[in-house]
Amino acid sequence: MTAVQLTPEALQMAAVSLRRKRANDPWDGPNGMARPNQLPPSGSWRTWLIMAGRGYGKTRTGAEFIRREVQLGRMKRVALVGATASDVRDVMVEGESGLLACCQRAGFGAEYNPSRRRIKFANGAVAYTYSADEPNRLRGPQHDGAWADEIAAWRYVDAWDQLMFGLRLGTDPRVVATTTPRPIKLVRDLLSREASGAVAVTRGSTYDNRANLAEAFFEQIITRYEGTTLGRQELMGELVEDIDGALWNRSLIQHVAPDDVPELRKIVVAIDPATTFGEGSDETGLCVAGIAHDGTVYVLDAMGVRVSPGEWARMALALYRQRQADRIVAESNQGGEMVRGTLVNALAPGELRPRIELIRASRGKTVRAEPVVALYEQGRVRHVGAFPKAEDQMCAFPVATDHDDQVDALVHAITAVAIKQPLVGIY
Repeated sequence: MTAVQLTPEALQMAAVSLRRKRANDPWDGPNGMARPNQLPPSGSWRTWLIMAGRGYGKTRTGAEFIRREVQLGRMKRVALVGATASDVRDVMVEGESGLLACCQRAGFGAEYNPSRRRIKFANGAVAYTYSADEPNRLRGPQHDGAWADEIAAWRYVDAWDQLMFGLRLGTDPRVVATTTPRPIKLVRDLLSREASGAVAVTRGSTYDNRANLAEAFFEQIITRYEGTTLGRQELMGELVEDIDGALWNRSLIQHVAPDDVPELRKIVVAIDPATTFGEGSDETGLCVAGIAHDGTVYVLDAMGVRVSPGEWARMALALYRQRQADRIVAESNQGGEMVRGTLVNALAPGELRPRIELIRASRGKTVRAEPVVALYEQGRVRHVGAFPKAEDQMCAFPVATDHDDQVDALVHAITAVAIKQPLVGIY
C-alpha cells in the first residue's frame, strides 16, 4: 500500500481544524468546565493514573479524555474496562458523568449497543466494554486507547496485564486509569514508574470538587470520616500503607488465579449476620473458604451485603450450591435459631437441607482472629482473586475500621476449615 504524503498546506489546515475544535470544547476549551488537574499532563507517558478521593470527578475526567481523543481522531478502537460489567454499563457508559453524557454535551454522536458491548461514534470510531472480572475477554482484542476505571477494586490483576498486551494499535496508544487509592501491587507498580515518565500521576481529593457536590454529602460523609484513616484514603486520595496495630498487612495476603486452585477437600460458607436491616445498619458478611489436601486454605468469596435476612439467606445458599460446599457456619450470638430458620425458609421446594453449624463466639474478635492471622503469616492462605473491601477491613482491623463484618465472616470460614472450633449445635 502506498503511503499518503500530506502537503504542508494540508498539515496546516489540519492543525487549524484541531485548534478550532479544542477552542470550542465544552470540557477543556478556554471556557470549559475542567479544572487544571483534570486535564491530561504533558509528556510522552503511556499511562495516566488519576488517584483521587471520592467525588473528585474521576469518572468525568476519564470519560472526557476518551471522548476528546476519539473526537479528534487520535483513538479509533478503545477499550473501556471496569471492575464489573454493571460498573462499566452504569458508571462508565450510561452514568451522568459517563461517556454517553459527555458526548451529548459536546454534540458528538455516540450510539451504545449493550448486546454487542460497544459504542459506535459519529466518526466511525468504536469503544468496546469489558469487565475486569473476565480477564480472558481481553486476550486477543487490540486497541489504540483505553479507560480503566477503579483499578484498585479489580478482582483479577490479570485483566490489567491483558489490557496492556492488547494496547498496540496506532502510533501512540494510551490508557487513562482512574481509581480511589489502595496500596495494592498494581497501584504501587504504576507509581514506581512515575519517575521514568512512562506513567503520569494526577493526585486529588474530594475537596477539589466541593463546589459541585451536595452540601448534604459533606454533612454526612465528610464530618464522619474527616481525619480518619478511611477518610485519608477515600476523601484525601492518600495511599494509606500498613496501619500500626492492625493484625494483617498487605504483604500477608497472597493472591492466586482460579486456575491455580487445586482440589479442595472441605469447603465452608460462613455468615456473620447483621442484627438489623436498613440503610444505616451493619452489613452481613459472607465468606467461602476451602482447604486443599496439603493444608493450604483458599478464600473463594468474601463480601458484605446490606440486605434483608431472607435475601442474605438466599445468597448464602446460592454460594453453598455454586461452590459445592460441605456446610454453612454462622454465629449463634446473633440469634442462632433465627439464622437456622431463615436459611431453612429460603430453601427451594424439595431442596435438601444443608448442614448448618452454629458457633458461639465466647472470645473477643481479636482473640478469635489471631489463629487465622497466624495461618496468613505461615503462608498457608491464598485469596482467589482480590476482595478489595474485605482486604481493606482486614488491614485496618481492629484499630481503624467502623465495620468488621467481612473480617468476622472470613475468620469464621477459615476457622471452620483449618482450626478446631467448639460448636453450639449441628442441624
